[in-house]
Amino acid sequence: MNIHATVGDEIVVDNMQLGHPPRKGLVQEVIGDGDTQHYRVQWEDGHESIFFPASTAHVVHLGSTT
Repeated sequence: MNIHATVGDEIVVDNMQLGHPPRKGLVQEVIGDGDTQHYRVQWEDGHESIFFPASTAHVVHLGSTT
């Protein structure tokens, strides 16, 4: 999965169970480079974790106006 985020972007992980909302968090740190990037993310519930992107995730560039 090739998603590329920067600090301040939002990671959204779609929930595969019907009726459950997606999980959202803000990128605090980008770790690695190129196709090996992973992220330190602060999730909506306040906890932080290291996140390795999967096919159910996408990035929302919050600073973007397009």
